[in-house]
Amino acid sequence: MNTHSANIQLEIRKFVAPEYIFGIDSRFLVGQYCQKLGGQKVLLATDNGILNTPWLVEIEEKLKEADIEYVIFSDISPNPRDYEVMQGAQVYTQNKCNMILALGGGSVMDCAKGIGIVATNQAHIKEFEGVDKITRPMPPLVCIPTTGGTSADVSQFAIINNYEEKYKMAIISKATVPDVALIDPFILTSMDEYLTACTGMDALSHAFEAFVSNASSAFTDLYALEAIRLIDKNLLLSVLEPDNIQARGKVMLASLYAGLAFSNASLGCIHSMAHSLGGYLDLPHGECNAILLPHVVNYNFNAAHEKYDLISETLQIPGIGINSQANKKALMNYLFQMNKKLGIDKTLQQKGVTFDLISLLANKAIKDPCNATNPVPPEKEDLEVIYKEAL
Repeated sequence: MNTHSANIQLEIRKFVAPEYIFGIDSRFLVGQYCQKLGGQKVLLATDNGILNTPWLVEIEEKLKEADIEYVIFSDISPNPRDYEVMQGAQVYTQNKCNMILALGGGSVMDCAKGIGIVATNQAHIKEFEGVDKITRPMPPLVCIPTTGGTSADVSQFAIINNYEEKYKMAIISKATVPDVALIDPFILTSMDEYLTACTGMDALSHAFEAFVSNASSAFTDLYALEAIRLIDKNLLLSVLEPDNIQARGKVMLASLYAGLAFSNASLGCIHSMAHSLGGYLDLPHGECNAILLPHVVNYNFNAAHEKYDLISETLQIPGIGINSQANKKALMNYLFQMNKKLGIDKTLQQKGVTFDLISLLANKAIKDPCNATNPVPPEKEDLEVIYKEAL
């Protein structure tokens, strides 16, 4: 294909991104960025796993050096719950905080966003589910991601578990974009192998879904394809060599690129179905995405085969030609093999999904806003079939 003469897409598209600082030791800039944003008393949102790492101690020292008071809120679960958001907002208000600092993975950053929404909008977090429901801006938010995959530090998404009804609410709004992301690859060296693999596959799922999304654009495509290339070349290496800072850095960069892509092009059925699994069964999000990814490619392929072929070319999968079915099989096989190499070799059945749950899971997944940008508008029955294939 001659890209110089090919037509470009000229439909209206927008692109939203926070200020982000990428590189080794960028976490040490936290004091000055909190000062710049007028931080007087900071709610430091984190989780109990981070409490035992050197990262928290370093961040506390930097806040003290900048004469910024802070209070720690760490009661945040891996799939953050609505009641945890409400508790955090109470701590924020009672301590008269005026900004939020999130140190953690996607769950911590999503919960921090939820806390900010509730703190200024004075309503239950459930009221903000959906697209553009936030009327008042959040307090200033600085994010320091500790995993390479979720990209909550650059996205306009917050995913919160509605604990009573057992599903994940997607809150999508420009208001949830953090003010600053301090993206430091060195922090990734403390992740274990499986978390590295699962969060990396989360980033790959972001890139895949953004690239084939019906809201994609020239600028999201650029980020999505480069994210795919970087993950292909570096994720397994960062699992095998956890202290390989180049591999870690490239995965972190891929996560950033994929985040910028999906934040603006949105996602698809992988995420709507993974949100349902995470909300109902409390399963790890990245792992669910990894398991579902090849099956959703199978479902979407005919509707977006040219884009999937471009992904295959980027991955340098051999033998990509004019036979669409052969191309689909080769791409799915690549994804199955990648999961296997990374040790993500469980099926949904082995993760506790039983046949009788499928209708219920599909019923929750079909209501997720991520379906709106999937290349094929799904019916509930379609999602049931994909779940069954992933069993």
